[in-house]
Amino acid sequence: MRLLPATTAVLVLAFAAGSAPAQEQRLPDIGSSAATLLGPAQQEEYGKMLLAQLRHYGYILDDPLVDSWLRGLGNRLSASSDRPTQDFTFFMMKDRSVNAFATLGGYIGTNAGLVLTAGSEDEVAGVLAHEVAHVTQSHVLRGVERAQRDSVPMLLAMLGAIAVASQSSGNSSGDAAMAAIAGAQGLALQRQIDYTRSNESEADRLGMRTLSRSGYDTTAMARMFERMQALSRTNQGGERERMPDYLRTHPVTTTRISEARQLAEQYAASPGTQALATRGLAGDNPLLPHGLRIGPSSATAGDGRFAWARERLRVLSADTPPAAIAEYQRLARAGALDDAQRYGLGVAQLLAGNGAAAAKEFEALLPTHGSDTWLAIGLAQADARRGRHAAADARFETLVQRMPRNRAVVLAYAETLGERNNAEAGRRAQDILRPLLGSSSEDPVFQRTFARASEIAGDPVRAGEAWAESSFLNGRAEAALMQLNTLRRREDLDYYARARIDARIAAITPTVLELQRQGIRDPDLRR
Repeated sequence: MRLLPATTAVLVLAFAAGSAPAQEQRLPDIGSSAATLLGPAQQEEYGKMLLAQLRHYGYILDDPLVDSWLRGLGNRLSASSDRPTQDFTFFMMKDRSVNAFATLGGYIGTNAGLVLTAGSEDEVAGVLAHEVAHVTQSHVLRGVERAQRDSVPMLLAMLGAIAVASQSSGNSSGDAAMAAIAGAQGLALQRQIDYTRSNESEADRLGMRTLSRSGYDTTAMARMFERMQALSRTNQGGERERMPDYLRTHPVTTTRISEARQLAEQYAASPGTQALATRGLAGDNPLLPHGLRIGPSSATAGDGRFAWARERLRVLSADTPPAAIAEYQRLARAGALDDAQRYGLGVAQLLAGNGAAAAKEFEALLPTHGSDTWLAIGLAQADARRGRHAAADARFETLVQRMPRNRAVVLAYAETLGERNNAEAGRRAQDILRPLLGSSSEDPVFQRTFARASEIAGDPVRAGEAWAESSFLNGRAEAALMQLNTLRRREDLDYYARARIDARIAAITPTVLELQRQGIRDPDLRR
């Protein structure tokens, strides 16, 4: 399936993040319908639908190791926010443009380009803390209220923009999507002009407080703003060198940077200045005892994983594995690769099918990173890639024994077993995946891997269920429903399998009907 232009997804979600009226303070919702326009469950469903559509068109970067790092960072911020009970979903985009965005249901996306541009995890945290504040302050939800009053159904306009692109063909699909988005976005932009500065200021102030509470460096927000501003001033011309998309929806001015620095200095000078910096805003974290602050003195920012995550993203966001290898060769000509970059080069060699070259890079890191889980997974995969299956299994079995519920370990081993295409490997993959079944209903990588394991293990019913779940989570709800209805007609279903299938049909049908109502149909099913 043809991908939409990279900027399309950014505009779709940035529209949600940037079209909300501001509040100078976190005030009660007296006389406002924002809190009742869409309930939490509806917001969550729209967020899920949008994420599935983006995944369907290939924008999402689903990698268990990167996900573990990003979710750890995001969960740390959200737990320290003004609404720690709010559910958040943090996901990574493949796009190398510099951007991050929030939409309904607490869904926050981060472009690979933002991480590649950042100099530390604290700087990434500074941007995401800002996006968390957009969610906790109901900026997005209030934008829906205003959009509805203007007869622009924002959420469905976003999904509709994707639908227009999916129904267009050839080179026109990108233009069609952009036109649809522009139509929906134009009014929103006009309506938000008077509010952008105050919205951003509020999100900066609350984001700074979240950074402080979670133990990150509060000066990192201003540093990241400066990086993006410098990028917009020095890079001109081509598509890959345009102004960072983040600056289009989150204007960064010298005044804003200065205010961020002043606010950070207040936090650094004394924890007591937190009240001054956020006077009039929401109270302290309700899950903490009164007066208790979690700041730099009592927490350590990051887990040391940022550099490795950044290099893994460098590889996974490159056009091809050979292109990533070439990028590391250019970096090596400028100076010796550091440990994180050597790890990235090993990942690139692995994805290019060069098991021996990957093992060489990974083994060079053993003296200083011998106990690192990411490195251990890479070594096991490199063994498998060069045909050393017994050695690969020994490494993986050791990891699974030590961390039986580690998502990255289990999925890497199961995928390696799946490549062998025999029943014994399939059954072993099923065995190690089963402990994660209960917590992986919305994990497309798990569902795809479990489907493949069940398929080669000779378990067609479980395989069919998992393939349908994979289709649904990848934005193909109509195909998932068709797969489940076909599976339901099998005569060998037992009571429990039939009950599971009937329950999923009942759950998925409303989503399919809503998408069809908006004109979004699966193009593959129409052929």
